Amino acid sequence: MTRLWKLSGCTSRLLFSKYRLFSSVAEEVRDRLEYDLVIVGAGPAGLSAAIRFKQKCLESNVDLGVCVLEKGSEVGAHILSGNVFEPRSLKELLPDYEKRNAPLHTPAKRDEFYVLTQARAFRLPTPPQMHNKGNYVISLSELTRWLASEAEQLGVEIYPGFAAKSAVYDSKGKVCGVVTNDFGIAKDGNKKPSFQPGVEVRGKVTLLAEGCRGSISKEIMKRFGLQSNCDPQSYALGIKEVWRVPEEKHQAGLVVHTVGWPLDSRTYGGSFIYHMSESRIALGLVVSLDYENPYLSPYQELQKFKTHPKISKMLEGGEVIQYGARSLNEGGFQSIPKLAFPGGALIGCSAGFLNVPKIKGTHTAMKSGMLAAESAFEYLNGSKQYSEGEVELESYEHTLRNSWVYDELSRERNIRPGFRLGLLGGLTNAAIETYVFRGKSFWTLHLPYEANESLKPASSAKKIAYPKPDGKLTFDILTSVALSGTNHDHDQPPHLKVKDSKIVEEVNWRLYAGPESRYCPARVYEYVEDESGQPKLQINAQNCLHCKACDIKDPKQNIQWTVPEGGGGPKYTIM
Repeated sequence: MTRLWKLSGCTSRLLFSKYRLFSSVAEEVRDRLEYDLVIVGAGPAGLSAAIRFKQKCLESNVDLGVCVLEKGSEVGAHILSGNVFEPRSLKELLPDYEKRNAPLHTPAKRDEFYVLTQARAFRLPTPPQMHNKGNYVISLSELTRWLASEAEQLGVEIYPGFAAKSAVYDSKGKVCGVVTNDFGIAKDGNKKPSFQPGVEVRGKVTLLAEGCRGSISKEIMKRFGLQSNCDPQSYALGIKEVWRVPEEKHQAGLVVHTVGWPLDSRTYGGSFIYHMSESRIALGLVVSLDYENPYLSPYQELQKFKTHPKISKMLEGGEVIQYGARSLNEGGFQSIPKLAFPGGALIGCSAGFLNVPKIKGTHTAMKSGMLAAESAFEYLNGSKQYSEGEVELESYEHTLRNSWVYDELSRERNIRPGFRLGLLGGLTNAAIETYVFRGKSFWTLHLPYEANESLKPASSAKKIAYPKPDGKLTFDILTSVALSGTNHDHDQPPHLKVKDSKIVEEVNWRLYAGPESRYCPARVYEYVEDESGQPKLQINAQNCLHCKACDIKDPKQNIQWTVPEGGGGPKYTIM
């Protein structure tokens, strides 16, 4: 018997397995765990899939094993979202969620929508898809911890602190599980005394719920050509702060969205201000990563945003208590890839079901996980006969395309691409799509290029001067990073890999003036002078928030984000 400490926000207990999880240093044998269903990622999609799968097992009185791997130190540690939560999928999954004390404490009470200029705020009618009656202002990291406790009560095994680094394939090329990262490798590549090889976690079905730009999902999509018949995915970077404000400034349930200033008219994005429980305000800025100006800093744009008279008044007398950032999918309907592959499927933001105009994706992610779980159970329980060469979860693809998820995303499909026309053109197009055609227009607009292709050379771009932080309303980036709780063992191989240093020098620095030093919301990348006085890229991997912006925005895709040792990264609790 080999011991595995299982640590999560819900439980901490010593487990025993008939498989040896870790071998001794001398043997260096990669051990194997076997399950019926392996899920990578303990977010809303992954946990909903696990719960639904176990519900199906109970309904049919069969015992099938489910394992959920999570790279964060505990469930919820890497979860960040706005979040105004639509409970539609939760009602389907756990109809008695209120009796189970789901952390939905603050009903959304009022919606406000503004266009900002530098000094003024013009209120517009809130678009119908942004109405939030019946929804809740929540912390998504809190909700995922609660979902994890519900899953464990059904017998799901959840392993936080185990980062899946790559897929495992059988002799026919079918996915049959994943391998977790090794522990105890030094920065120089040598094995430390604490070395333990990663574990091969085998599954008859593997569901990838890694979130936006997941590293294994990226590998799988390329290997099986899952994006060959859809638009390229488009992305944005969301940067968020949680404030505690004086009680007289707080209006529990108030939901505010803005567009316009501080972003220029060619850069798609907007802000959110959500009044949570306990005198807390969740505030953030989302900036599309197809922006053009290499001098733009999404982090600094958020700091600038807070200086607007309307916003600064809300925050007066308050303090920031947590900070974080995360990339998100913006492609919507046109960018949904093929979902099923031999041995598994993509669910949640690994596939990309965010409804951008609605500013919601948790409900669609959860539903995708539930549908995939039902398809996986159908396959594993032998209730359907499969022909030779048929992909196991093909029925998931079919049921999702006939679900309310597909219909909802289809209705909103032309709104985000319309902002290629700029802010005014985008708002006009959105109004026509919403009020005239009601989501049933006869055409489909597209975003046919990748985010890394949009930058203009620095020589033709306008430099942006950002004000110095005052330490009360605006902050330097390292002060904010400290509030994320992020941490990585310094003595491990860098998980941010630069493929060719010459490209950094000749393209990133000379052509684009080092944009990674500005788009990164944690100062992972900075240019310092080498011994000859020339700029050299320095990577501060310990700061990384796992937002994946570098993997998306780097002009030549020369920077690759990979998983570090499990347990590293941010430690979000209320994001």
